[in-house]
Amino acid sequence: MTDPKPLVLDVDGTFLKTDLLFEGFWAGLGRDPFATLGAAARHFRDPARLKAELARIAPLRTDLMPVNPEVADLAAQAQAAGREVCLASASDRTLVTQLATEKGLSPRVFASDGVTNMKGATKAAALVAAFGEKGFDYAGNEPVDRKIWDHAETAIVVGAPAEAQALRARGQAVTECTGGWALKSLWKAIRPHQWVKNVLLILPMIAAHRFELATLVPILFGMMAFSFAASSIYIVNDLLDLEADRLHPTKCRRPFASGAVPIRVGMLAFFGLAALALGIGAALNPGFLGIVVLYMVTSLAYSLKLKRMRWVDIATLAALYTIRVVAGAAAGQVEVSVYMLIFIFPVFVALGCVKRLTELTLAKNDERLPGRGYGRPDRGDLLNVAGLGVFGALLIFFLYSVSDQGRMLYPDTWLLWLAMLPMGWWLIRMVMLGWFGKQDYDPIVFALRDKFGLGILMMTLSLMFWAAGLWAKWFGG
Repeated sequence: MTDPKPLVLDVDGTFLKTDLLFEGFWAGLGRDPFATLGAAARHFRDPARLKAELARIAPLRTDLMPVNPEVADLAAQAQAAGREVCLASASDRTLVTQLATEKGLSPRVFASDGVTNMKGATKAAALVAAFGEKGFDYAGNEPVDRKIWDHAETAIVVGAPAEAQALRARGQAVTECTGGWALKSLWKAIRPHQWVKNVLLILPMIAAHRFELATLVPILFGMMAFSFAASSIYIVNDLLDLEADRLHPTKCRRPFASGAVPIRVGMLAFFGLAALALGIGAALNPGFLGIVVLYMVTSLAYSLKLKRMRWVDIATLAALYTIRVVAGAAAGQVEVSVYMLIFIFPVFVALGCVKRLTELTLAKNDERLPGRGYGRPDRGDLLNVAGLGVFGALLIFFLYSVSDQGRMLYPDTWLLWLAMLPMGWWLIRMVMLGWFGKQDYDPIVFALRDKFGLGILMMTLSLMFWAAGLWAKWFGG
């Protein structure tokens, strides 16, 4: 016999493994940050109006959003049994209706309309008016759903075992579905493997031949601060790139894009990591704190706008890597050479081009990369700019070798010239690996894992130490 009772599904955190309000907020920040922040400020106490404004500012691709497979299976079984499956959500009606249409669910939806916020007791009253007391089954995931479960015949509880236990204790029929998130997924979202890039903070200490512990320790704390700062920005970047990541063949598995970690958890993690970074920066010295702030502001500008601008994005990436070197000098109170800064910038320009070359080589078609300003036809131009970066870096290194400062630190100038051979080999090899798509998506991380490339860099460094007389000083002879 067909069960006439409809199955009613909450959307945020229940049918979807994400939240449409936060999706709209971050999509709005990416599209029109001033309008989005203005709407949030004006309508903070009027959630129904805020949701309507966000839906207007940034229409969402609900077809790309991650669905809870268990809840989707329940919906499919209910439809196969001839039951109506409705969505009931506090999210804006436009988005909920769009989602219901895309997933083949009932056109009858219960949602916020810009005036009424369809949540808690308001949602319960609407469902009872439509289906009667105990006239429906309801799937939800939060304590606020208790007010609806009280009026449902069967409570379907998603990822909230404590709620399920409390409902059973009251004698209500309960079906449980898995949900929630794991700490290991959040750990993946902060990308600790990217922290290796902060080894760049040690470069000023090496260049200045300041190998004492008093210089190294504050630099290590500086690396910690930059690790936390970078992770906070990675979270922001992922939240701004949700749609683009879901369209990407591998980035679609990132924790926020896949729904493995809720957006609100990511937002809390961002604030916590940023606070740690700024706290450590303040404890070191005001100059270093200022550089951390500069890095975070520049990174946010990159995530919000600059990464979508051709060539500007590569210059910004190079600047962000260069800032790390300046930060190392500030943390260790080491004087950094102007030549060094001028040298490393074109190196990082070349590596920024390598990053884009790798993405384009691995792309499956000639369309522009999602959220970027490049398509595969741009590979030739990127290769040319990378070549200019390599040439510029080697030219500046040569000029440094004959400068007064260079001669003072490296008396055997001819050995510096010899060091340019493995240095150039490493740079050209990196560019060609990007051209043929034989790297991952971050050249710095790749370089620090590439054993052959590290060997070339060690050759370069050894020749520079020899030119400086450090081998003789350390080991005699």
